[in-house]
Amino acid sequence: MKTIGFNKPLYILPFDHRGSFQTKMFGWTGTLTVDQTAQIAAAKQVIYDAFVAAVESGVPKEKAGILVDEQFGAAILRDAAKHGYGTSCPAEKSGQDEFDFEYGEDFAEHIEAFHPTFCKVLVRYNPESDRTLNERQAARLRRLSDYLRNQSRSMFMFELLVPAETAQLARLNGDKKKYDLELRPKLMVAAIHELQQYGVEPDVWKIEGLETRKDCENVVAAARSGGRDTVGCIILGRGEDDQKVHEWLATACQVPGFIGFAVGRTTFWEPVVQWRAKQITRPKAVSEIARRYHEFVDIFEGKPCAV
Repeated sequence: MKTIGFNKPLYILPFDHRGSFQTKMFGWTGTLTVDQTAQIAAAKQVIYDAFVAAVESGVPKEKAGILVDEQFGAAILRDAAKHGYGTSCPAEKSGQDEFDFEYGEDFAEHIEAFHPTFCKVLVRYNPESDRTLNERQAARLRRLSDYLRNQSRSMFMFELLVPAETAQLARLNGDKKKYDLELRPKLMVAAIHELQQYGVEPDVWKIEGLETRKDCENVVAAARSGGRDTVGCIILGRGEDDQKVHEWLATACQVPGFIGFAVGRTTFWEPVVQWRAKQITRPKAVSEIARRYHEFVDIFEGKPCAV
């Protein structure tokens, strides 16, 4: 049985998005053709090339990593592993409110086909949500957690989203910013404790941005409670603008236990869209994504950068 936790610096460029690429970036619905699949894979290759460029320009290789899906990024996962980059791969079905395995009962086979550094799940879990739904999700997540801890060399990364319940927003007069500032941090702590009680044991928690150092400290305390002293936390970008992501990173990097970030759409979305529209060249898109990713690394490491 592996020891729980990972506490080394971890700067991830995530582009495991599937539903949002297909419907929002490319405008496609339904089953994709071979050519459509290849077009999405080509867009993801641009992002991967940018990641490689950023490492070559100074992002520490041992701290850097990618998060990409098997559906559109199998070749990227294999290439990254061959070159010694950290890799993460999602296990969840894309775009669902309830967690379930992308490959059903074959989930373990797909993890072991790539041996990613981290197997990642994205889970929407509000502790004040439907109890039956939460228990159903937790049972699946416990199964994955046990498998990764006992039978796989891949570690467990848990992306926790806590969407507001209608009643919660109503108490705040529908103010989503107030929810993010006042209520979500407490709910995140409660969700972490609840999932731990169900036997779900991530090595790294991937956390929505927090506004205050105190909230970051509370999340780390929850993640590391009960002797889980080396469990790490990383900040996700949630598709926010540069300024907001800068603020989240600058807050989190001051807190022991926050070991890095996973910022995706803020890093790559605009350059990829511009490249597809032939507004910029492919090398320009690669360069811009690499610049943004490198800038986020510099912020987290406390280095001066152009804001």
